[in-house]
Amino acid sequence: MIVVETIPALRREIAALRRAGKRIAFVPTMGNLHAGHLKLVQIARQHADVVVASIYVNPLQFGPKEDFGAYPRTPDDDKKALETEKTDLLFMPTDAEMYPRGLDVMTKVEVPALGDILCGQFRPGHFRGVTTVVNRLFSLVQPDVAVFGKKDYQQLMLIKLMVADLGLPIEIVGVDTMREADGLALSSRNNYLSPAERQVAPKLYATLRDVCDRILKEGGVRSGIETDTLHALETAGFRADYLSVRRAADLGEPGPQDKALVILVAAWLGRTRLIDNIEVTV
Repeated sequence: MIVVETIPALRREIAALRRAGKRIAFVPTMGNLHAGHLKLVQIARQHADVVVASIYVNPLQFGPKEDFGAYPRTPDDDKKALETEKTDLLFMPTDAEMYPRGLDVMTKVEVPALGDILCGQFRPGHFRGVTTVVNRLFSLVQPDVAVFGKKDYQQLMLIKLMVADLGLPIEIVGVDTMREADGLALSSRNNYLSPAERQVAPKLYATLRDVCDRILKEGGVRSGIETDTLHALETAGFRADYLSVRRAADLGEPGPQDKALVILVAAWLGRTRLIDNIEVTV
């Protein structure tokens, strides 16, 4: 595996791959890799000749009171894991490399409306930071295909919309969420959970499954389902930001005619913010 830290070095490697006629798949990450990230690399391998990964904890997507400083960073372990998966090229830039003019004055990329609902409502500016860094990485890596997990479903939708709006020639592949045996979605932030909180955390996914079962039983989304579920989460010990049933295609409010739905949730357990979702077809 080739590891590069600068944009000129990355461009030299990408140019060589292009000259060789290679199809490139890209997996952007913030590091602290777990099995879910490595699954993305495995899926990427199925879509291309070579796999490029990046590790960069993007300050632009963290709010002033969020966990940027505490976010787990394990670069040595990450490199070993990616080597095991036979990743071809790893890009590990610094802040100065990614934002040479500084965070405040760099050009930003924003997807209006969709970036302001759900997690965007509770994390102002978060998705602007995500789409800005992903677009910059896309321009540097120039992949044919990019692979993202479905755990952050809203992020996946935003990136798909950004690619379509900007006319980028990149196929976006979404990969199903990997889970622990008890249902908890794999996440780097699970490391923040205390042992007692870790026992409670799987109830988040169990609650989503209950909502899914209720929608299937009732043949659609009935009034009160979100309020009832928020109360259940609070009873279980969570502090919910939201639980919402949306159209799977665009995260719009579903109508009676909509059959493909997604149930999304974000909730705090102690100091840890967990997100999850489940898709359902009525």
